Formats: sequence, structure tokens, C-alpha cells
Amino acid sequence: MQTSDAMAFRFILGFLILMSAAGGAHADFADGKLPDGTYHCEVYLLGLFINLGDITIKGNLYSGPVTFGTAPQAYNYQMDANGEISWLGPLGGYTSGGNSLSMTQATLDGQSAPSFDIIMKQQDGAFTASTCTKS
Repeated sequence: MQTSDAMAFRFILGFLILMSAAGGAHADFADGKLPDGTYHCEVYLLGLFINLGDITIKGNLYSGPVTFGTAPQAYNYQMDANGEISWLGPLGGYTSGGNSLSMTQATLDGQSAPSFDIIMKQQDGAFTASTCTKS
């Protein structure tokens, strides 16, 4: 494995172990939906939190991410019993310019605001994780 591949593998493996250790976080996944609302998305990069826009959830629909204004269209999403989300339409910069989604994992533990983590594979093969938290 190349160094960057090994680092990406360790990152994803660590993330999955962290999610599996959450245990109680799976209690609210039964209905297959995130709580309705606006989720603010950020990435921590070079010591700063960078705004990636807002994703709006209503029922089984999402729109965004939007940095300014409103999203033009809503698309369906699905969430399985483990909280893994499948976006059934485009997801702004996460799915454009050669980027693709590796996975999205929801956290609904009842002790903090609902959120989900998006792991994106960049065109150059590097992975970036961002967190979207309900405002």
C-alpha cells in the first residue's frame, strides 16, 4: 500500500471503530429519517473550521449544501438501521469536480444535537471528513 492509501485506510477504519463503539447512537435510526431541520456543515482544516454550507432535511428529502440563498431542488435520501445515509441525488461540492462520497454516518444519540459525518474522496484520492450538525 502507498503511504496515502495506508493513511486513508487507517482514517476510515478508525472512524468505523468510533462509530461502532457509540452503541446507544443506533436507538433512533429505526424510522430511517434524520430529524427535520437545517444542518450546518464544516470541515476542520489547517486549524480552522471552514463553512461548507447548510443541508436542509425535511422527511426523506434533502436540499443543499447551500452557502448563500436557498437550494433549487430537493432529492431523496435513505438511512439504514445502522445510521448510514445514501444520498440519492447530487450533494454540491461533495459530488462534483471529480469528488465522490465514500460514506455518510449519522449520530443520533439524544445527548447532543443530531449530526452526520460525510467522508468524501477527492479527485486526487485523498479523503476528507466533514461534520454537519443540526442548528
